[in-house]
Amino acid sequence: MVDIYIIDLFVIGLLLLIVTLASGLIARLPLSFAIIYLLVGIFLGPYSLGLIQLRQDEAFNAELLEKITELVVIISVFSCGLKIVRPLRLKVWDITVRLIVFLMPISIFALAGVGKLFLGMNWGEAILLGAILAPTDPVLASEVQLTNTSDQDELRFGLTSEGGLNDALAFPFVYFGIHALEDDNWSNWFKQWITVDLIWAIAVGIIMGIAVAKPIVWIDEKIQKRLPSDKIMEDFIAISIILLTYSLTEVVNGYGFLAVFVAGLVVQRSYKNPEKPLAQLEFIERLEKLLEVGTILLLGSILLLQPMLNYAVQSLIVIISLFLIIRPLGVWISTIGKSPLESRRRSMHPGTRLLFGWFGIRGVGSLYYLAYAFGHGLKGEAAEKIAWITYTTIVVSVIVHGISATPLMQWYERNLSNQTKTTS
Repeated sequence: MVDIYIIDLFVIGLLLLIVTLASGLIARLPLSFAIIYLLVGIFLGPYSLGLIQLRQDEAFNAELLEKITELVVIISVFSCGLKIVRPLRLKVWDITVRLIVFLMPISIFALAGVGKLFLGMNWGEAILLGAILAPTDPVLASEVQLTNTSDQDELRFGLTSEGGLNDALAFPFVYFGIHALEDDNWSNWFKQWITVDLIWAIAVGIIMGIAVAKPIVWIDEKIQKRLPSDKIMEDFIAISIILLTYSLTEVVNGYGFLAVFVAGLVVQRSYKNPEKPLAQLEFIERLEKLLEVGTILLLGSILLLQPMLNYAVQSLIVIISLFLIIRPLGVWISTIGKSPLESRRRSMHPGTRLLFGWFGIRGVGSLYYLAYAFGHGLKGEAAEKIAWITYTTIVVSVIVHGISATPLMQWYERNLSNQTKTTS
């Protein structure tokens, strides 16, 4: 009898071989790699081969999901930071500020309103749902993000920087929802939430991203002058920066996701040799793609038909509200008065604003926040409802955004991209 683990390894190896050899064809089709991984995950799950069985121990599954998605997100947000070469000036980052300061709270509280008014949730559960589903995903959105450091397109820049930052800055609202679940008397914890979960954790995240990455780059450059490291090992500097920044920031109660994104920005700007961050970016992107395979396979394997049907109506309400109303309307409000850089236009082209509104891709970040909430007080019927709404929303996002990304971005490149490019 062949061990199931060996069969899993065979299937994953075969999947990697097929998608690699067919990557040129897949890139031309209205199809994302994530859709393929999701379908294979379902094929390996309980409704087909049954080779991956992860729902026998819910506590174990939640912890496993949290750790895997946590690793994927920190690598992905570092990659986002490395891709961005724009100067750190408010005018240049105006679109990012708008998407974070205006759009993200709009998304969270609008989703919370949907949860409260239409899904029968209390405010704690509703805000937690909003915080879990509000972040756009830096992992699954590679088709619409910056392709390299020379890409200065404003749509791609906005989506990349938004994905890198809002996976970190949704955390205060996740804590808000968790606090509200534990104690519905907000006055007992609201001041602590403001001072610790909002102000302290964000400030520390920014500071630690700089304080950890800068010295490592300096030490690396000094040592390389005297004693060059092994070329094969050199790219592991990026992994060390990610892990050290994240762990040290978490130790002092800062937001590690935010710190790692800032570290990526710092690394991109700190090396005297511009080839170093480029090499790190290539290495990190390969690692990110490999981890994406595992995460989406895992998601596909835990999907169960009956619970998804049980919450299908509620999931549909959330999906329609989020994809077709909240995100597009929130983007429209957030970009009022926004003019493209290096353009004579006084306002952003309506087509670009619509694309910003459509490409609010949900994915690994939402899975992480869901798993985190499981480990910090989310349980019972509320946990089941939020979990299956989240899973279904991510699956629909993987499918509809995956199918639409290639044709829409091709249309954008042909018709609008020249209006949003900048020389920074």
